[in-house]
Amino acid sequence: MPGSCPCGRSNAKGQVLILDVCCGPCHAGVPAADAESLMRSRYSAFVTGNVPYLLATWHPSQRPATLALEVQAKWLGLEIRQHRSTGADTAEVEFVARFRLAGKAVRQHERSRFLREDGRWFYVDGEVL
Repeated sequence: MPGSCPCGRSNAKGQVLILDVCCGPCHAGVPAADAESLMRSRYSAFVTGNVPYLLATWHPSQRPATLALEVQAKWLGLEIRQHRSTGADTAEVEFVARFRLAGKAVRQHERSRFLREDGRWFYVDGEVL
């Protein structure tokens, strides 16, 4: 489906949302509603090569100075396994991101930690599972 959001979020009818109404607003500066939405928008940013967004949504305490993406990576999908609040302004999202790199299938299974400051969610770090 042209314009489909890379994160794969669907509506109540099971139709995949388009980027412009799913992760696109976050990429344009609208704060993510929750940690799962930020996780999805970050996945979409990896797929679309949006490095400025990835850096901007990384908590300053953990943010790298630069970020180089694997331009040869072919992103295949995102599965959110769990999204849970761990406090008033903290949350965790467990996910599996699949991609192909140099002809090899890769599964990134991670539990990511998120923090909300001044009404905005940030990715802090993650534990590979």
